[in-house]
Amino acid sequence: MIIIGEKINGSIPAVAEAIAARDAEFIKNRARIQAEAGATYIDCCASVPEEVEADTLRWMIDCIQEATDLPISVDSPSARVLAEVIPYCKKPGLVNSVSGEGDKMDVIFPLIANTKWEVICLLSDDTGIPKSAQDRLKVFDKVMEKAKEYGISPSRMHIDPLVEMLCTSEDGIAMNVEVISTVRKRYPDIHITAAVSNISFNLPVRKMINLGFTVLAMNAGLDSAILDPTNRDMMGVIYATEALLGEDEYCMEYISAYREGIFGPKK
Repeated sequence: MIIIGEKINGSIPAVAEAIAARDAEFIKNRARIQAEAGATYIDCCASVPEEVEADTLRWMIDCIQEATDLPISVDSPSARVLAEVIPYCKKPGLVNSVSGEGDKMDVIFPLIANTKWEVICLLSDDTGIPKSAQDRLKVFDKVMEKAKEYGISPSRMHIDPLVEMLCTSEDGIAMNVEVISTVRKRYPDIHITAAVSNISFNLPVRKMINLGFTVLAMNAGLDSAILDPTNRDMMGVIYATEALLGEDEYCMEYISAYREGIFGPKK
């Protein structure tokens, strides 16, 4: 599982305070603990007004790169802000994100076309978030057509089906499962990602919903997730599910992660 560590995001009050105070050590520490917990990428999201977002992200990127060599997931709703700050990353990372909205793909795709950068693609467009699996898959088809124009291979793409709150759903995660499994069948080497915690908003004991969703989504084809890698229960469930799905030969990754203290009793 590709783990995109979510703990450096200005929408989190403690992170917002650190950004406002330019507390570099706070940002560096959050990067370090996520790296040590098994993250693949460190997400970097400022959640500040767009006029100061690029400068803020540059500062945050510098802090993260001083703390860890992991690649960065550069996170902004603005394609132009992303385009401005991508060059400040020392190594190719993950663009978070583009969608079928406006000209976002036409801004980002040519920029990363001949690089090793990967990209999260949201299945939404100018009409918003489609209500049915069929309509989300139509957006997916358009995204893939555009990626092909710029020579971006499916293996560099992380498709986000857009997980919404379970408490407002009439059919549980059936739509997400349909989208994930269909995308996986069409493109075996593509990545499929999700912001795991979105599923449990407004529900008690959110942890239980998040864990259950992760198992079911991985069974459908999810292989990338935006989550808290310091959540030891979540990391344990991910390694266990990979083993149960036959993706971990002789459970070697599960055993190794346990021995390294990524899950299980704290060493």
